[in-house]
Amino acid sequence: MGDSAMWVAAFTGGTAVLASWVTNLGNVRAARVQAEASVQAQHRGRVRELRRAAYLELMQRAHDTAELYWRVSDAFFQIPDPQQQLARLEELRIELREAYAPLMHSVRVVVLEGPAATSDAAQAVQDAALKANQYLWHISRGDTDARDRFDAAEAAYRQCQARFVERARAATEAS
Repeated sequence: MGDSAMWVAAFTGGTAVLASWVTNLGNVRAARVQAEASVQAQHRGRVRELRRAAYLELMQRAHDTAELYWRVSDAFFQIPDPQQQLARLEELRIELREAYAPLMHSVRVVVLEGPAATSDAAQAVQDAALKANQYLWHISRGDTDARDRFDAAEAAYRQCQARFVERARAATEAS
C-alpha cells in the first residue's frame, strides 16, 4: 500500500504543478491581451484628441476668415463714398491675406491628421478662401463684375466651411 500512496501523492503533486503552470500561462496571456487592448484604447484616444484639436483650430481660423468676409460685405453697405469704401476694402484685403497663412497651416495639420473625407473638406475651405481673396483683389482693381463673383465665392466658402464641420464631427464620432 505504501507504493500506491506514493504514486498517488506523486501523481497528485504533478497534477497540481501542471494545473498551476496552465493557470499561470492563461493568466499571462490574459494580461498580455488586456495590456494590448489598453495600449490600443490609449492610442485611439490620443488620435481622437489630436484630430479634435486640429479640427477646432481650423474651425477657429475659418471663422476668423468668414468674419472678415462679413466685414467686406458690410463695407459695401455702410460706406457710401467710393474712395472710402475702396480704402476699407484694401484694409480688409490685407487682413485677409494675413489670416490666410494661419488658415493654410491649420488645413495642413488637418490633412496630416486625416481621415481623407475631413482632409478633403479642409482643403476645399482653403481653396474657397483663396478664390474669394482673389475676387476681392479684383474688386480693389475696379473690375465691374468682381463683386458678384466675390459674393458667390463667399457663399461657396461658407458652404465649404459647413461641410468641413460636418465631416469633422463625423470623424470625431467615428474615432
